[in-house]
Amino acid sequence: MFLASSSWTPGSLADPAGSSVLAAAVSWLEATLLGTVATTIAVIAVSWVGLMMLTGRVNVRHGLTVIAGGFILFGASTIAGGLRSLAVADLEAAQYAPQPPVSAPPPALPPPPPANHDPYAGASVPTR
Repeated sequence: MFLASSSWTPGSLADPAGSSVLAAAVSWLEATLLGTVATTIAVIAVSWVGLMMLTGRVNVRHGLTVIAGGFILFGASTIAGGLRSLAVADLEAAQYAPQPPVSAPPPALPPPPPANHDPYAGASVPTR
C-alpha cells in the first residue's frame, strides 16, 4: 500500500545528481565574464591603454591587441552565431542547389586567320 501511494520517480541517467549545480556555476561564470562588471573593466582598460598610447608609453600594436581582445570577448557569441549560420547556409545551399539546365553545345569558333596575315599592313599609309 505504501508503494502504490508514493509518487517517487527515479532520475534520468542523462541528468545525474548535482549537474544543475555545475550548470548554475557555469552560467554564473558566464554572467560574470560578460556582465556589467566585465564591461566596466573593459571600458577602463581600453581608455587606460588609449591614454598610454597617446602619451607614447605603449606601442600601438599592443594597444590594438587590447582593443581587439575586447571585441572578441564581447562579440564571441555573435561571431559564433554568424559562423554557424554560414555553415548551415552553405550546407543547405549545397544540398538544394538547382542543377544547371542542359543547353546546346557552344557554336563553333571561326577559323583562325592565315599564318601570313598582318592586321597592321598598310595602316600608316594614307589613302588618296
